[in-house]
Order: sequence, then C-alpha cells, then structure tokens
Amino acid sequence: MTILLTCLLIAMLLPYLSKLPVGFAMAKAGGYDNEHPRAQQARLEGMGARAVAAHQNAFESLLIFGLGVVAVMATDSVNDTAETAAIVHVVARIAYHIFYLSNHDKLRSTAWFAGIIPSFVILAQAF
Repeated sequence: MTILLTCLLIAMLLPYLSKLPVGFAMAKAGGYDNEHPRAQQARLEGMGARAVAAHQNAFESLLIFGLGVVAVMATDSVNDTAETAAIVHVVARIAYHIFYLSNHDKLRSTAWFAGIIPSFVILAQAF
C-alpha cells in the first residue's frame, strides 16, 4: 500500500509542480498578473500555452487515477498489479509533461495513453 500512497502523493503534486513553467511564461509575458491570472494564461502562446494545458490536464488525470487508487484501497484489493500500474502512471505522467513542454505531440499522446490505461487497470483490481 505504501507504493500506492507514494504514487498518489506524486500524482497530487504534479498539478502544482506543473504550474511552475506557467508562472515562468507569465513572468516573461509582462510579469505575473495576480489580479487576472487566468486571463493572462489564456493569452499565452507557444510553450506558455502548452504549459497551461499540461497543468490543466494534470488535474484531469489526477481525478481518474485518484479514484482508482481509493477504490482499490477501500476494497482491500491492493496487489502487485495495482502497484506496478501506479508506478507506470506516474512515470508516464512525468513524461507527458516533458513531451508537452518540448512540443513533441505524438510522444505526448503516447504518454497520455500510457498514463490513463494504468488508472483503469488499478480500478479493475477493485472488482
């Protein structure tokens, strides 16, 4: 269960860590607009826009992964398959962010699939 909780913690931190490149892009775009940050983020282009999208996707991914982890723990169904899937999810999500920021669209999409499938594998262990 420690592996699952560690992976869940990392997955929970990813949306916040992925905000760092967004902040840098906003700073380059005339300074961080703390009064209207979302409006400023919507105007970002290039790497800044990709950073915003990666940041938002990290929250979307966390929902599915987190629910899978909670379900497998609540049903006392933690096993090696669930733990391996959690590790794959975290590694794939980190790769996803790297590929998104570096504008490698096909690798990014591959990493997205490699990250979402383990979430469903984890949930399947609860059945």
